[in-house]
Formats: sequence, structure tokens, C-alpha cells
Amino acid sequence: MRNCSLLPAIRTIDAIWLLFLGALAAVGLTREPHTFYEWLILLALGLIQIAETRLAISTDRRTAALVVGIKLALCYWLVAETGGIESSYYLIFFLPIVSAASLFELGGVLVTTLVAVALYLSFLLFVDFETYYLLPEGRRELALRVPFFFLIAIVVNRLATENRRKTEHLAAANRDLMQAQAEVRRSERLAALGQLSAGLAHEIRNPLAVISASAEVLERSVESENEVAKEMASYIRSEVNRSNSLVTRFLDFARPTQLQTARHDLNDTVRQSIRQFIEGLSHGSRPIEIPQDLADLPAFSFDDTLIGGAVVNLLANGRDAMPEGGALSVRTRRSGRNAIIEVSDTGEGIPDKQLENIFNPFFTTKAHGVGLGLAIVSKSIDSHGGEISVTSQQGEGSTFRIVLPMDRQS
Repeated sequence: MRNCSLLPAIRTIDAIWLLFLGALAAVGLTREPHTFYEWLILLALGLIQIAETRLAISTDRRTAALVVGIKLALCYWLVAETGGIESSYYLIFFLPIVSAASLFELGGVLVTTLVAVALYLSFLLFVDFETYYLLPEGRRELALRVPFFFLIAIVVNRLATENRRKTEHLAAANRDLMQAQAEVRRSERLAALGQLSAGLAHEIRNPLAVISASAEVLERSVESENEVAKEMASYIRSEVNRSNSLVTRFLDFARPTQLQTARHDLNDTVRQSIRQFIEGLSHGSRPIEIPQDLADLPAFSFDDTLIGGAVVNLLANGRDAMPEGGALSVRTRRSGRNAIIEVSDTGEGIPDKQLENIFNPFFTTKAHGVGLGLAIVSKSIDSHGGEISVTSQQGEGSTFRIVLPMDRQS
């Protein structure tokens, strides 16, 4: 049977808040006169404080401002119910001030503190100074309370800011670590599959050569009248050639990359790749235009054959993602010491659960394909010390981004 108890939901910090506010209420009972509203306000403050620790309001500024505003109103009501300017509960204003210091930047904290001080000092407006005399000690006490409000606000805000900075740094380090682990796992998979591919390719290529030669001899030796035999021999050779092309891709993937680097203009390489892609389209294909937004980049060292092949592969991948047609675009830009190539399409997009796997070898969503294209692209980029990533929105298209270091030594 499922345990429906609410006890596990009560955390230590919740219990501490309840004990603290319960103690305040108990002390209030020993004071005359005490009011029902005093209990009610303390209960409301306790519930809001517990809810605040459970809700992620730090990312929603409007909700955070609303919570702080409600606390200020409740604190004002509590002080008003318990003596106004003489109330011992004046320190309760620290509650919204500390919350603001934890949630807001320094400007928001100072505004909140100023509002809290104004609310507290506003009780002086209700004092009948004809019958009430404020002694010098009292004026000095009020003058000391105001800077302490601001002192607490600034100190807590500084601690909260440092804590947020450390938390953000830790989150960024954790993301980098997870990305590095994913890259290591991908590299290990690539290495293992590369070795397997190389072995299989070499074992398959030899019998393919025998089959192809035999089909060629058969095609030449059969009588011209035997059209069926000639056609079958032609089919054999065609399929052998296709299989041999596939084996070549296996070998390209498995073979250690030997970079042939020289200083090139990346934009020239991209333009040549686009021309090569367009020329390679079948004659029956519709004419395609590829808008180009090429930034002014300095020449730097890279293997233009590998990078050009990667761009062609990404263009072909984008075309396949748009069976009903669409738009391809290519953009280059500079980011610090890196050159960036972006290839975008307006195709079907990639489901989120597949994004992590698309650069893995043999992973494909196409009906006809072996899933080596993007793996080879990734290997080419990795060999340059670069990175490749993809962002995609289903139904809107994908953008592949290649980052190449421009200061890498040849």
C-alpha cells in the first residue's frame, strides 16, 4: 500500500521555522494585551516562509517581488497590532529584507529595505506628540535601528551573491564535465567501431572484387541473345559497386585521419563545397538556391578537403531532411579565436531524444542509409580540434554548427 503520510514532506528547515514562530506566539501570550491577529499574522508568515523555501521563485522575479511585498504587508500589520512604533516586533521587518537580499540584486535589496524603513517610521505619523514625548534615548534608538536595517540587507546580499556565483560556477563546471564525459564516451565508441569497421571492410572487399570480376567475365562470355543473363550480370556488377562504395566509406571512417593542412580562406572552401553539392544533384532535381552569409575571416590553417567534405555532407543531410522542399542556408562568422560554419535547413527537425545519437556511427533515421555521414563529419572536425553541434526544432528545421580554432598549429 502506498504511504500517503505527510510527515516525510516536513523538512528540518520547515520544523525550525514552525518552532521559531511558535515561540514568538508563545511569548506574545505572556504579554498584555495580546490579539488574535498576532497569532494569525505569525501563522501566515510561517506558511509563506515554508512555501518560499519549496518554490523556485528565484528564477521568477515577479513572483519573488510578490512574495516580498506580501511579507512587508504582513510585517506592517503585525507591528501595527502590537504597539506601532513601540512594538517589540519591529525586528520582523528583517524577514522580507533578508528574503529580498537572497533573491534580488543590490538595487532591489536597497529599495526593499527603504520601503521597510518607511513602513516602520510611518508609525510616527500616528503618534500624538501632544501627549507623548520622545526622549533623546528614544530618538537615538530609532536613529540606530534604521542603519541596522541596511547593514543586514547589504551583508546578507553579499553572502547570497557569492553563493549564487559559486552555484552558477559549479553548474557550469558540471555541464562542462557532463559534456566532456559524453565526448569521451563518443570517442570510445568511435574507436571501437572504427576498428570493427576496418576489419569487416578488409574482409568484405576481397570477395567483392572476385564477384565483380566474375560478373564482368560472365557478361562478356554469354551470348548476345541471352539478354536475361546479361541483365543479371549487370545487376550483380551494379550492386557490387554500391557495396564497394559502402566499404570505402567504412574504411574512410575507420582509417586514422591524416591532416593535410595549409593556410586557406574558409569562405573559398565553403563556396567550393556549395558548388560541388549543387553540381552533384541529380538532373531531375529541382534547382536549389543556397543563401550565403559569409563573414570576413582571416586565412588560417586547416585541411580544406576534409572541411569541404564536411560542408557537402551537411548540405546533403539538410536536403534529405526536406523531402517536400525547403531552404538551405550557409553562414560563416568569427567568435573570438574560432571560425564558425552554420548550415541550416527548414526541414522536419530532429526529435530531442535523437540529438545525442546523431553523430554516432550507424545511427540513422533515413530509410536508405548506414549512418556514417555525420560520424565522418564529426571525426573530421575532431581531428582539427574543433567541435560540431546541432540545434533543432521539430517542424522548423535544424542548424549544424562547426567550430574551428583559427590559432591551431599545423
